[in-house]
Amino acid sequence: MDVSSIARLATTIADTGTRQDVGVAVLKKAQDLQASSAAALVEAIPPVPSAGNLPAHLGTRINTTA
Repeated sequence: MDVSSIARLATTIADTGTRQDVGVAVLKKAQDLQASSAAALVEAIPPVPSAGNLPAHLGTRINTTA
């Protein structure tokens, strides 16, 4: 190997590492954006009204044979 091919290889390796670092940073920012969007959607859900007038036994069993 001559010196120029070694330098070219080192430059290529450095470029690849930089590209991967940038890709990871962009992925993390995208995940942060999705997490904040999901949190905003969850907070936007209106509260469920209480079922104060229903008997206490309703909703305690699931009919799995139907």
